[in-house]
Amino acid sequence: MTTSQEPAAPPPHWEADVVAADGGTVHLRPITPEDADGIVGLMDRSSEQTRYYRFFGPVRRLADKDLHRFTHVDHVDRVAFVVLLGDELIGVGRYDRLPGTADAEVAFLIEDAHQRRGLGSVLLEHLAAAAQERGITRFVAEVLSQNSGMIRVFQDAGYSAKRSYEDGVVHLSFPIAPTEKSLAVAHEREQRSESRSIGRLLTPGSVAVVGASNDPTKVGSAVLHNLLEYGFAGPIYPVNPAVRHVRGVPAHADIEAIPDDVDLAVLAVPAEEVAGVVEACRRKRVKGLVVISGGFGETGPEGRAAERALVASARASGMRVVGPNCLGVVNTDPAVRLNASLAPHVPGRGRVGFFAQSGALGVALLERARGRGIGLSSFVSAGNRADVSGNDLLQYWATDPATEVVLLHLESFGNPRKFARLARSVGRTKPVVAVKSGRHVKMTAGLAGTSVAVPEQSVAALFASAGVIRVDTLAQLFDVGTLLAHQPLPAGDRVAIVGNSTAMGVLVADAVLDQGLQLAHDRPVDIGTGGGPEDFRAALQAAVDDDAVDAVVAVFLPPLLSGEQTFGRVLREVSEGSAKPVVANYLSTDGIPDELAVHDEHGMPARGSVPSFSTPERAVIALAKVSEYARWRRRPIGVVPELAGVDEDAGRAAVLGALDGTPTGRDLTDEETMALLRAYGIPVLGTRRVDDADAAVAAAEAIGYPVVMKSTAPWLRDRRDLGGMRFDLADADDVRAAFAAIPAGDPVIVQEQAAPGVGTVVEVVDDPSFGALVSFGLGGVATDLLGDRAYRTLPLTDLDAHELVREPRAWPLLDGYRGSAPVDTAALEELLLRVARLADDLPEVLGLTLEPVIVGPAEAWHGGRSLVVAGAAVRVGPPTARLDAGPRRMFRPGT
Repeated sequence: MTTSQEPAAPPPHWEADVVAADGGTVHLRPITPEDADGIVGLMDRSSEQTRYYRFFGPVRRLADKDLHRFTHVDHVDRVAFVVLLGDELIGVGRYDRLPGTADAEVAFLIEDAHQRRGLGSVLLEHLAAAAQERGITRFVAEVLSQNSGMIRVFQDAGYSAKRSYEDGVVHLSFPIAPTEKSLAVAHEREQRSESRSIGRLLTPGSVAVVGASNDPTKVGSAVLHNLLEYGFAGPIYPVNPAVRHVRGVPAHADIEAIPDDVDLAVLAVPAEEVAGVVEACRRKRVKGLVVISGGFGETGPEGRAAERALVASARASGMRVVGPNCLGVVNTDPAVRLNASLAPHVPGRGRVGFFAQSGALGVALLERARGRGIGLSSFVSAGNRADVSGNDLLQYWATDPATEVVLLHLESFGNPRKFARLARSVGRTKPVVAVKSGRHVKMTAGLAGTSVAVPEQSVAALFASAGVIRVDTLAQLFDVGTLLAHQPLPAGDRVAIVGNSTAMGVLVADAVLDQGLQLAHDRPVDIGTGGGPEDFRAALQAAVDDDAVDAVVAVFLPPLLSGEQTFGRVLREVSEGSAKPVVANYLSTDGIPDELAVHDEHGMPARGSVPSFSTPERAVIALAKVSEYARWRRRPIGVVPELAGVDEDAGRAAVLGALDGTPTGRDLTDEETMALLRAYGIPVLGTRRVDDADAAVAAAEAIGYPVVMKSTAPWLRDRRDLGGMRFDLADADDVRAAFAAIPAGDPVIVQEQAAPGVGTVVEVVDDPSFGALVSFGLGGVATDLLGDRAYRTLPLTDLDAHELVREPRAWPLLDGYRGSAPVDTAALEELLLRVARLADDLPEVLGLTLEPVIVGPAEAWHGGRSLVVAGAAVRVGPPTARLDAGPRRMFRPGT
């Protein structure tokens, strides 16, 4: 028990906004002495049964001394969290360490009105995380046998609980370290909760427009008009104190004057009025907000502070926020028909979910989708993305039966690690297509307060690891989205070309090969200028039926033939019965012309419709992107293998020992680096750093001849051409001569000489916003100059390692180029897995470079090894990454 008079302050990260199981939000924080009145109120509002279940007796009020102990904790051996909805305390959970043990007893009390919202599970996750920080390893609990709800909280948490029963009490005991099962349970609950929170925004029963206006130049007028014109299925309430009617609908002076419940409030008032409206929405118990109003984070520091206050106030009152400075939200479901946006025209009902950060660009994006014939299930423009983000929409669309394809226009990331996890999960069943702007310029001011900067290499690694289909332009976003929404995935990369123009067919064939696809036949199938519809049908059907074909590109040029609609019908009919994707260069048209469309019950193009592209390159680029995604989806998920010879404790001791005297971080010494790498089974050549010729000779004799000598000067390191490296030093005379020849002024390295092989480079790159990346490439000035490196995110699976080795353009040099012996790629893959394990175990490792890593043939090559590390540098410091780990919590702007 802590003996200090003043208890330690709880760490800031113990406070969190959390989404409850019903989609509403609550605030969780450590208890304070000022919560005494809140605890009294909670007890008063709780039923006799609830109090009996918690205190095993008819306790109505806590005695003063018990209340004092309840609210005064040391945040170490005794920890308590409270759950708040607005100003009301609706739940409390606590643990008390059992004296002299690493065990703690845990208990909860949730107000009756808020039970079955998953708050007990949330408290358990946060208490378990806090307890682990305080050295507690096990929770114990005693629950009355009739309290089945609380028993389920413990049993369903994913921990391995031991259970016993005595005198009507169930005794539970379980270790609280996260397990694969407990993390899966937490992620599943998080998905359900966040999905429901977005569902509350997209499927409201009623909508209020605060700031509705009869002035057609006002934002509030446009939003109300669009809601009415689109035919929203529920009541619409204009709010404007200055008029009695807006667009013929009775107006209300404020939102609290509306006599009925309001599910969604759209705010179109000046920024300085938003805080007061949010407070009124809290009192009205509105479920969600869409803030069209600008004047927040995009204006500078004061605006960002107001934006953070807006989100904190809304979440504390149970509301999610879209915006501010956004276009709005759209749901095309005929049972909802919600257009709470500034877009006057929206696409028809379809299977595509579309998220865009930019409000200004949103109208143009919707018009582009509409012109292409892409039907949407739902659309959200997040604006400054102060609360609702692309991650939330991924959670919603993951289980939304109306959404089959996800399109994302991203300008920034709030939580990149979470995005990677969600996109990887969603992408296994629904393709995720993303265009990421800002590759060469900084993010906009409106997103700076809610975003983290992610370098381009990290974005590329993130998308590659998660199976996200990355496109470079908005045009490609719609090209790929159109193809995915209407055609099946290809089973391979073999493409057949059928058409009526030899010249166009050759252009398509060139594009196919340029994009890394294969031609199914030696040349395109050309029916000639005189071929009729049935000739076209026969050639198309033959290609579709050919087992050697995975996809078909149809080419049709109208100047050569009449009866375009007949040919279009043939193309559509063949596609409709095909299990292979069919795309077309048809009439130089983008989208889905009516004659190529299979219409659904809403009159929109359905599956089987043939996407048309105005140029062969666009058609093939879209097909190549989809083929790459299909290949990712077909591949096994991969596993993070167990590695023999890993001593995590020794590695951690090496790192923490280095930080002990330099908490801000530093480079490891050669000896510390060797200890760290050997703890993870990484083979390092014997190395000594010396300052004079005598020490160099002593080092060489200790290591064993022959040896290599290297300069440590940055401009000479690994530069044999500049005299910075000397090889084949066979005796003391060679060593002295080499030492004299290397430019003086810096220490030199004396090292065991490896057998000849191929030099490669393995690095761990720390991204403060994202986490560690593992990179791989071949050594040498040329590959450095060309940036020929491949990157992957953590954790690294066996398949990730396999791909990482083969991704650099210089890969053939490892695979027997021009008759050379192929190197031991399995050894390289194992090295990458060991480095990734080191980076995952030890986030204090902020940078690690292994250069050169010399790899030879698989047979015994250097002392029984086919791979050795000849140079290593490690930097350690306080962990910097924003990790997707720990108990469930919402991203908090400004953190």
